[in-house]
Amino acid sequence: MSLNLLYFASLREALGVERENLPLPAEATIAGVRALLVARGGEWQRLASPRIRAALNQALAGEDAALKAGDELAFFPPVTGG
Repeated sequence: MSLNLLYFASLREALGVERENLPLPAEATIAGVRALLVARGGEWQRLASPRIRAALNQALAGEDAALKAGDELAFFPPVTGG
């Protein structure tokens, strides 16, 4: 199973990557993927912040959302408008 990951705005700049394809275990959640990424250390620990939101297939999703092969999971920092 693999998942398409996207990183936006300042998060993308800090991590130095815009997208990646990540193999996942059979039963995966957003929280589990977030933990795998945070475990990379360094700038990846930014993903541990509750302020970093997640969207599953272009819709905001909770940490317990189940993931399946081919899903798109995007992480992005808070945004403000003006």
